[in-house]
Amino acid sequence: MPRLLTLSRAARLVGITRGALQGRIKSGELVTFEGMVSAEDLLRAYPNVKLEEHAAFERFAQIKDAAYAYRVRERMLPNPEVMVARLTETSRQLAQARGSLDYYRSIVEHLQSRLREFRDCEFSPSAMRGLLTWLNDALEPGFEADAPHPLLVHDSFMRIMTAQVRIQPSGHEFLVEGNDSLLEAALRAGLSLSYGCSNGNCGQCKAKVLSGQAQKTRHYDYVLTEAEKLAGIVLMCCNTAVNDLEIEAREAVGAADIPLQSIATKVKVVRRLAADVRLVHLQTPRSNRLRFLAGQSVTLTLPDGSAASLPLASCPCDDRNLEFHVERSGTSFSESVFSGLDSGNMVQVDGPHGAFVLNEESTRPLIFVACGGGFAPVKSLIEHAMALEAAETLQLYWLASATGGHYLDNLCRSWSDALDDFRYTPLTAEDALPPETAVQIVLERLLQDHRDLAGHDVYVAASEQLANAAEYMLLGHGLPRSQLFVDRLAPSFGKEVR
Repeated sequence: MPRLLTLSRAARLVGITRGALQGRIKSGELVTFEGMVSAEDLLRAYPNVKLEEHAAFERFAQIKDAAYAYRVRERMLPNPEVMVARLTETSRQLAQARGSLDYYRSIVEHLQSRLREFRDCEFSPSAMRGLLTWLNDALEPGFEADAPHPLLVHDSFMRIMTAQVRIQPSGHEFLVEGNDSLLEAALRAGLSLSYGCSNGNCGQCKAKVLSGQAQKTRHYDYVLTEAEKLAGIVLMCCNTAVNDLEIEAREAVGAADIPLQSIATKVKVVRRLAADVRLVHLQTPRSNRLRFLAGQSVTLTLPDGSAASLPLASCPCDDRNLEFHVERSGTSFSESVFSGLDSGNMVQVDGPHGAFVLNEESTRPLIFVACGGGFAPVKSLIEHAMALEAAETLQLYWLASATGGHYLDNLCRSWSDALDDFRYTPLTAEDALPPETAVQIVLERLLQDHRDLAGHDVYVAASEQLANAAEYMLLGHGLPRSQLFVDRLAPSFGKEVR
């Protein structure tokens, strides 16, 4: 019987994204069994995988620091090096035991098959002697399964350190590490579960445990009924996974599933990105976070009453920290940001709105086209796609002016350097160029890299004229309409609201 791994665990073990693993499956290099891959096939596909023990040590140290008080750490637990060594040895023994179990299971299955043959035909003493000889050889000491591969030992280690959660009815999966709650781990994995306060007060993050064990880790004030407790209902914000879990929970499948919210936030920092671009970093209260989908926008109202609609430039996986890119445009809103907004100021956030969101059901390679300030919503989409790990590859084309236009160029290059499945292409154009000419620069490079656009999903964020030109040209080169997503932005990084 093959040892089966979920795609999430398999990808984590060999250090790649689920999208990259699905690419190997699509190409026929890996075979799936009911959506899972066998450990043996994974080892054949990635024979040179290197397991970094120091990474496990560092992760364990983080978990230990976050999860235990000083006295418990210092007096009851061994130091991290000893603990990791013990866990590694336990994992090796567990993997060895599983290998032996599989080996003895194969012996029993062979015996069953041979005994069925004896039942259906005339008894033969010589055949029985042959079977006994085979059985004696198979049970000889040292004849059982080989020592487990380090990858399988690492999988056993992972199962001790992490738990996997499967959500029904969507079938989405995520891993819970350290002291994370179910909700925190799901958000970090890019999933859009239903929740409200994140603090155990509202009950909007209820989930039903179908199998496995959840454990309460935080106090909550919301009162579950006795019927709910008996049915296995838990609050995801205050419970974690003890072992692998299957839960039933509500998820947002589109912009229509995200409620409108009004939150008073505090300015954490206003930082210069370029001469005429500022990063505004807002932080929500712990008990009132903003639910949004990557690519959506909100309305910001400053202390002086000026307001503007701006796309979020941050990932929903960190729902307390909201980032926005503001260009100096001469409006009262932008002038307030550049001259008066400071740390500690209160900013009202209303929203979210907009349907420029990721098609999470698609596993096609993703292409992002950002023109100027269109990088803000594209950044949010890219970070969300990275958290989901569903796309086989991601590629960004950023068209901007030559001086200061690529205001987060270093961030994009760091993504490209760190991630095998991400590519970044900065492109420049003069501001005075007609929209069709500017978009043609992007299209020529895009078609040079991708002859056939039909196998991709393309996301474009640009001013209305540039977006219209890009849409016309991309559809004219064979991109299916259902695979094109366009965000038509108002000039100057946001539309002022009066």
